[in-house]
Amino acid sequence: MDRLDREILGILQQDARLSYRDLGVRVGLSANATADRVRRMRRDGVIRGFTVIVDPAADTRGGLVVFIDLVLRQDTTNEEFEQRVATLPGITEVVHVTGEYDYLVRARAADPAALDALLRRLKREAGVAQSSTRIALRAATRHPAG
Repeated sequence: MDRLDREILGILQQDARLSYRDLGVRVGLSANATADRVRRMRRDGVIRGFTVIVDPAADTRGGLVVFIDLVLRQDTTNEEFEQRVATLPGITEVVHVTGEYDYLVRARAADPAALDALLRRLKREAGVAQSSTRIALRAATRHPAG
């Protein structure tokens, strides 16, 4: 990746719907050259996908958005945990972190009973030894990944 690739990524993180022509104008490339760079970054796994960020107030699914800090059991590897947690419903993001906890998980649960069921499954099926859960009350700000 060079400076132009990083510049393209920064612009796409702000607005992934830009046309290759408009993106190219902003970085000083032709539409074709810009498209080639974006395709290469997708092929190489630098760009893993594009997403829509929904305003939480407009999300009609309801329920709870939770952040769960997790400590793995001694006999559970990171790879095992990541494979197992990928199969659990409601998990929207899993981040390996530094500090007191091993992972931070963002999840959605319909209600407290569904959250309880998710926490039990994390411990029973995914190799979690300890968890600490926080419920999101509202989003003060939301920025595209970057």
